[in-house]
Amino acid sequence: MVITAPLIFLYTGIMASLSVASSFIDSTGRIQHACSRIWARMILFTARVRVSVRGMENVKAGRPYVLCVNHQSHMDIPILLAALPFQFRFAAKKELFRYPFLGWHLRRSGHVPIDRENPHAAVKSLREAAEMIKRGAPILIFPEGATSRDGSIKPFKGGGFMLATRSNAEVVPVTIRGSRAVLVPRTYHVHGGSVDIVIGQPIPSEGVSTTELANRVREEVLTTFNHGKTLDRNSYSLSRKI
Repeated sequence: MVITAPLIFLYTGIMASLSVASSFIDSTGRIQHACSRIWARMILFTARVRVSVRGMENVKAGRPYVLCVNHQSHMDIPILLAALPFQFRFAAKKELFRYPFLGWHLRRSGHVPIDRENPHAAVKSLREAAEMIKRGAPILIFPEGATSRDGSIKPFKGGGFMLATRSNAEVVPVTIRGSRAVLVPRTYHVHGGSVDIVIGQPIPSEGVSTTELANRVREEVLTTFNHGKTLDRNSYSLSRKI
C-alpha cells in the first residue's frame, strides 16, 4: 500500500496530462482512450491484478451498445479499461469530472457527466449520450448507481436503460467477479488477485419498457455473478478434499 497508492496517483497525473494534450490533435478520442488503457494496465500491473475475459465474441465493432456492468469496487474502472479492447465512453457521476487530471481527461475524452441532483441536466446528458451511441460509440454504465458496499448486486436504476431505448441500442450485460476482493469500498488497501469479466448476449431494447429491460439485464448479471460464487465454492471444496 505504501508504494502502490503513490504510484497510482503518479500514473493518473502523467497519463491524464498526456491524454488532455493529445485531445488538441485528435478529435476522435482514439489517443485519449489509448492513454486510458495504458494507465489502467499500469495500475493492474503494479497492484498484481490479473483479469480474464469471456464472451468477447458477443460484441461486434461499430454496433450501438449500452454496456451495463455491476459495480463491486473502484478498481472496476481500470479493470474494464484494461480488459475491453475497443473504444467506449463512461456515463459517470458529475463529481468525478471535478477532480484534477482525472476530470480533465474525462471531459476532453468525451465521457458523459450525469448530474443526479439536476434531473433536467441529467436528461440533457442522456440525450447527448444517445447521439454518441447512434454514431457507433458504446456507452458503459454502472446501473446500480454506486459501488456495492456489501458485495450484493443492488436494483438497477432506469436512466441507462432509457438511454438504450432512445438510441435503439442493444444492452450488453457485463458481469465483474472478484474486484471487491482487490479493493473493498471505503478502503485504500489494494490487494493482488484474479478478476473475471463475463460479457453476455446483447439484449434488444426496441419495444421493451425501461423497467422490463432493467429487470431482465439485472437478472442476467445476477445469474452470472451467483454462478461464479458457486464455482468458487465448489473449487474450494475440491481443493480441501485433495
